[in-house]
Amino acid sequence: MTLVELHEVGFRRDRDEWIVGRVDSGDFVAVPSAGLRAIQLLQEYGSVEETERRLFEETGTRLDVAGFVAGLTEAGLVAAVDGRATGSPVPPPPTLPRLTARHVRWALSPRLHIAVALIIVVGAVTLVYRPELMPGWRDLLWSSHGTAVLLTQIAVGWSLILLHELAHLSTARAAGVPGRIRLGTRLQFLAAQTDVSGIWLAERRIRMTVYLAGMAVDCAVCGVCVILTATTGRHPILAVVMLTALTMVATQFLVFMRTDLYFVLQDLTGCRNMYRDAGAYLLHLVSGRRRPNPLAALPVAERRALRWYTPLAALGTAGCLSIALLITLPATLVLLTRAFETLSRPPSPAQFADALVTLFVILFFQSLWARAWWRRHGRRVRRAVTISRPATAQRK
Repeated sequence: MTLVELHEVGFRRDRDEWIVGRVDSGDFVAVPSAGLRAIQLLQEYGSVEETERRLFEETGTRLDVAGFVAGLTEAGLVAAVDGRATGSPVPPPPTLPRLTARHVRWALSPRLHIAVALIIVVGAVTLVYRPELMPGWRDLLWSSHGTAVLLTQIAVGWSLILLHELAHLSTARAAGVPGRIRLGTRLQFLAAQTDVSGIWLAERRIRMTVYLAGMAVDCAVCGVCVILTATTGRHPILAVVMLTALTMVATQFLVFMRTDLYFVLQDLTGCRNMYRDAGAYLLHLVSGRRRPNPLAALPVAERRALRWYTPLAALGTAGCLSIALLITLPATLVLLTRAFETLSRPPSPAQFADALVTLFVILFFQSLWARAWWRRHGRRVRRAVTISRPATAQRK
């Protein structure tokens, strides 16, 4: 007799399937009704054979429960088989672990959402009637000292990023999901990300609230800046804050990356993993359809959504990488060259300090990006290198 011990899992219905998974780790699978029943029987009896027998009595069909358990084990939902731990990864600790649902229950309050919406609406209406309050890009250059402009932009930008991610974390924690803030990469961009995968088990209203909480905070910050500017007059910092927040909102529309609106779009279309499936479908098309079509086994609605999302993802990715190669990289190299030249022959102490700060800031953020990229892709790179070595040796 094979005994199976599952991790603590929850489930919710999603069209003709059930989403089953762990809130603590964010591991989920989509199973049919028979799969959900098998999981319930495994939770009740713990025996593969007993589960298989009872499923046969209920459905009249002999199901491969042992194979099903193997799939659950691979998905990280099985804790032990016959008393032996499966080695499923231990969930990383949540960010701000002392912050409980009781502390942030207000984050899901409709009253708060109405108040935030009112601030956004008042700010937008004020801009319509007084468009001169809208700052321009020159307002970012509020000081003649480049270092002051750069450091202000960094301080404002990362403060707003922290508020954005705390909004995701708070709403998720209010729904009972741990949530973890970490640095990650989106193509050439360094990004702070909040992992709220466990929200998949919540109802759609809660899921949408968590996904859109960060953008709501960004828009509310813009609204507050407009209101303050209208009532107290222009101020350089208000302009910098508003332009930075607007930029953050605009980047969320780049749904060919895993932005907040990408997750909204994925949820509304009913897709499980738009980014991965679109990549697989693109490889199928590029190979001249010699690869198996990854969309063949998906529901009609998902296939339709992925067929229009795939070209959007391909064009958007190509555009972003082109900007990085043709604009961002050359500009960064010029800044680095100028900084090194100034440091080697400094005209004045002020210019020497300015070049030193510029060099430090560029190298610091590039190293953060490289570290985040390697944490995400390093295992895949090492595996590819390991596989290629025997082949190289054989050719020699």
